Amino acid sequence: MEKHIVIRVIACLLLPCLLSAQGSKNVAKTGTVAAPFLEIPVGASAIGMGTAFVSIANDVTALYWNAAGIAALQQNEAAAMHTNWIANTKFDFAGVVIPISGFGTIGVSVTSLGMDDMKVRTVEKPDGTGEYFSASDLTAGISYARQLSDRFAIGFTAKYIQQNIWHETAYAFALDAGTTFRTDLIGGLVIGASVSNFGSAMKMSGRDTRAFYRVDPTKLGSTEQIPYNIELESWDLPLLFQFGLSTNPVKTDDYRWTVAVDALHPSDNYESVNVGTEFAFQDFLFVRGGLHSLFLDEAEGLYSFGVGVASSSLFGTTNIRFDYAFRDMGRLENVHVFSLGVRF
Repeated sequence: MEKHIVIRVIACLLLPCLLSAQGSKNVAKTGTVAAPFLEIPVGASAIGMGTAFVSIANDVTALYWNAAGIAALQQNEAAAMHTNWIANTKFDFAGVVIPISGFGTIGVSVTSLGMDDMKVRTVEKPDGTGEYFSASDLTAGISYARQLSDRFAIGFTAKYIQQNIWHETAYAFALDAGTTFRTDLIGGLVIGASVSNFGSAMKMSGRDTRAFYRVDPTKLGSTEQIPYNIELESWDLPLLFQFGLSTNPVKTDDYRWTVAVDALHPSDNYESVNVGTEFAFQDFLFVRGGLHSLFLDEAEGLYSFGVGVASSSLFGTTNIRFDYAFRDMGRLENVHVFSLGVRF
């Protein structure tokens, strides 16, 4: 019975991606979606492993990778992440997970991408008009996950997405869904799958699209105050399907070696593969490495690595964890990621 449930859930997760792939085999569709910040990876532990994290999803960042992963968390957990992202932007993530006995596990997360103010420049005033503008992205989500059996978990995230630039705003609502299945094969093989950003399209609107039209510019006295709005297009969200496997080839009381691989099928690019590994010593010291965007011809960067340390229990059951990751971005600026997590 349990196997049939797993097959049905995975089929439901695969279906939207299979349909989106029809007729677009040789079309990458790069740059044809709204809110591309949703594709920026979250969490130093995941990034250090080459972002091969869908089947692992063993901390608060599971709210981003695979909501089903939070069902296995036994304690309340909170985490925050900060990254100086490319082009002098700043990327941040914060999340909280709370297990509720007999009900399941709930989580709340907020992700933002921002930039410093920039001068408004025109052809007539290339040095600036005296005004400043900024752009920002935000998504807020609430998640629910539950263990349907000792091996199988499922999770969902409903989220609000918003993008702003100067006086223009676009918003959308989306749903993420994920599942994990633990087996007794090959060192406790875990299968994970997720669909992210299945939701409404986004369309910018605001006072910057409003202008005035002069009826007849050749005639004196022609009115110049007839308003009109510039019609903007709607753009879909970056739908992403991920399927991953992870296992522990070595696991003792003191040491654990984890290997993971993820296959990605995005709606705005070609398929690719991420692989990663983590070596843990007494669940205190963690060393990670990975390769991302394999088989993607025009990917920026290839490798990543990271380290992490976790404290012993403080004030009873409280545990603090710090993680760092470096991500190669090729011709772009390399990225340093810092995460801080607390279990209580």
